[in-house]
Amino acid sequence: MVDKKIVGEKAAEFVKDGMVVGLGTGSTVFYTIQKLGQLVKEGLSIKGIPTSVQTEELAKELGIPLTSFSEIESIDIAIDGADEVNSELELIKGGGGALLREKIIARAAKIFIVVADSSKRVEKLGAFRLPVEVFTFGYEMTEKHIRAIGLVPEIRLNGETPFITDNGNYIFDCQIPEHVQPEMLERMLNMIPGVVENGLFVGMTDLVITLDQEKNVVMLRR
Repeated sequence: MVDKKIVGEKAAEFVKDGMVVGLGTGSTVFYTIQKLGQLVKEGLSIKGIPTSVQTEELAKELGIPLTSFSEIESIDIAIDGADEVNSELELIKGGGGALLREKIIARAAKIFIVVADSSKRVEKLGAFRLPVEVFTFGYEMTEKHIRAIGLVPEIRLNGETPFITDNGNYIFDCQIPEHVQPEMLERMLNMIPGVVENGLFVGMTDLVITLDQEKNVVMLRR
């Protein structure tokens, strides 16, 4: 938890007065949001756009003013976590189930910063299962199409029933092939009818804040 706190709070240093900030979801960016709440109490003026209901509730609790896409033109900076990040700064996200809103906000941001402790850095993506959000209607057929492109999907459960995202959809957590090109796979998945979005974030990350083996902060730029 100390590692997550270090990188999470470091990211808050990039937030300046007057910014619109995309607020991510997860155990590392939690510390970013906590720090921003403290800074707001000290006079920092920002507006946040949360990537999940969970983050929205946290931001309100901390007194961070919120806005919506109907009220803004763009997002100045978005800060979020990742389940995996490789040397190309390609990501797998969605372990918390918020991948659709996370990707909408990341794409709308002028700068997208990822906070990740050293355990999230990998040589190649895929040890963590790839989340794919799908419509509930026809999800059985969507699963067959996902299998047809070489993935092994397993529906995410909440107890004995399917996990439901904030958008009312299901998630398949998918094993991906050994040798996969993330950019191609991202496109292939999103061409399948019934797939809403997938957890591959390719060509979106501007900066990763992480730690080296000596626990020093490291910044990886695209």
